[in-house]
Amino acid sequence: MPFQSENSFIPIPPPGEDELPYDDGEPMESERHRAQMGLLIEVLKLSWRDRDDVYVGGNMAIYFSELQAKKNDFRGPDVFVVLDTNTRERKSWVVWQEDGRTPDVVIELLSESTQAVDRGDKMRIYAKLLHVPEYYLFDPFSGVLEAYVLDRATRSYLPMPPEANGDVVSACLGLRLGVRRGTYRGLAVDWLRWIDAHGRVLQTGEERARAAEEQARAAEEQARAAEEQARAAEEQARAASDEAKQLAARLAAYEKQFGPLPGGSSG
Repeated sequence: MPFQSENSFIPIPPPGEDELPYDDGEPMESERHRAQMGLLIEVLKLSWRDRDDVYVGGNMAIYFSELQAKKNDFRGPDVFVVLDTNTRERKSWVVWQEDGRTPDVVIELLSESTQAVDRGDKMRIYAKLLHVPEYYLFDPFSGVLEAYVLDRATRSYLPMPPEANGDVVSACLGLRLGVRRGTYRGLAVDWLRWIDAHGRVLQTGEERARAAEEQARAAEEQARAAEEQARAAEEQARAASDEAKQLAARLAAYEKQFGPLPGGSSG
């Protein structure tokens, strides 16, 4: 409600991220769901660590209207990406504090208890109210990935056809999403991964560290092999020198006893 000053009514500004609840109180379905969410967010933040025009978040509330904020009836997406914004810490995403910016990509991780909402109310809100261009659904246990692109004319989602290998292209991000086998947080399962335009899986921090260790180990092995080759070459040269000296000594002994070789010279 507005409050009255001495001369006029001054409207009370709508609540912001500091006033609004940012935890919906709904825990992730399983350890694998939590790990999958962390994997997608970690990798994208790591790959874009030099960018300051993007926000990557997850499992946090998105507020798009004052009525919805008052009712606090909307659960946050598991993973979302907003382009053309600024990179900073946020408690929740409040659209009216973000110059009207809404997510460009949303990913929901399906479970038995959430898939009806993910395919129903959330899908409707993302399409008709937030106009999210790309919407993805992934079941961490079945490994099934669904991709949708927004039809702006009808404000509804159309299925996005996958590539031959099952990957889908995110036109907004210039990346692909695909399912790959790997180990993350001790779980060796099929994960939903970000993939670059060249087909390379974007690495986690652990994978980068492991790759760096392997490169360092390979460099050490190459250096050790080069040292061994140099040592072998040195030994060959020393052996050739010793052989030449021995030959010269035998020749000198022969000439001392029998005289210079015909056509040769002892000097």
